[in-house]
Amino acid sequence: MQGSLEDQIIAANPLLEAYGNAKTVRNDHSSRFGKFIGIHFSTSEKLASADIETYLLEKSRVTFQLPDERGYHIFYQMMTNHKPELIEVTLITTNPYDFPMCSQGQITVVSIDDKEELMATDSAIDILGFSNEEKMGIYKFTGAVSYHGNMKFKQKQREEQAEPDGTEGETK
Repeated sequence: MQGSLEDQIIAANPLLEAYGNAKTVRNDHSSRFGKFIGIHFSTSEKLASADIETYLLEKSRVTFQLPDERGYHIFYQMMTNHKPELIEVTLITTNPYDFPMCSQGQITVVSIDDKEELMATDSAIDILGFSNEEKMGIYKFTGAVSYHGNMKFKQKQREEQAEPDGTEGETK
């Protein structure tokens, strides 16, 4: 299901917000990146194309949040179990406390319905023309990022490198 150009431009927003917005101390739905959307019209004043340019992605938001903050919304959307197939395909759980990178701050936000937002995100992926395989790949990669925070490392003796510190707790 691929939407018209207008539908795709509008659908880009929920997907960008899921992967780029987080709760901060001052704002429940704060954009942690900059985006510039350029809309181009034909000579007949019809919408012809659009460009979205993102910049300054706050990567540290994935690994650390203050107590009154929350990570990117997509992690919590996926854990709602509103689309149970996501839990199965990504091998995540519905408990954010199973993932240290998702449970340092707030888990829920009163002003955000993560189940409803998941449906908007999922629909946006379809409208943007991703295949089901690509969509599942997006979700699988997001699930893998969730598990990344469960990894433990130790420094190698006399070296400035680290190595895995056991595999307990990493069964997925």
